[in-house]
Amino acid sequence: MIPKDLSQDIKTRLQSINGQVNGLVRLLDESSDPEKILVQFKAVKNALDKAHHLLLDETYRKTLAIKISETVEACPGNCGNEERIEFIRKQFPDLELDSLTEKMKEIDALKAKLENHKNA
Repeated sequence: MIPKDLSQDIKTRLQSINGQVNGLVRLLDESSDPEKILVQFKAVKNALDKAHHLLLDETYRKTLAIKISETVEACPGNCGNEERIEFIRKQFPDLELDSLTEKMKEIDALKAKLENHKNA
């Protein structure tokens, strides 16, 4: 679930983008200067990219933080994966968006391995 404040922030951004798109349509209707049109297209694209990044960053970071926490709890100190779990935990604040999904897969695999070992 997306936090209410994040959802509101993204909706506000999208409303602003909608205004920019309407302005772009007006520029096209007026056969405006192509350079102005290009600038507006870039502004709309950048604004949409920022809103998209904000959603993914917040959602993925929160999910990864929860997964790391659950995995740390599942490994009380002698599970054989302590060093890797701690390495991911320490990397967490500095992870770039494009590596978040990779780390989520890795921490999921470690957690599953711990659960399988516990149930064996």
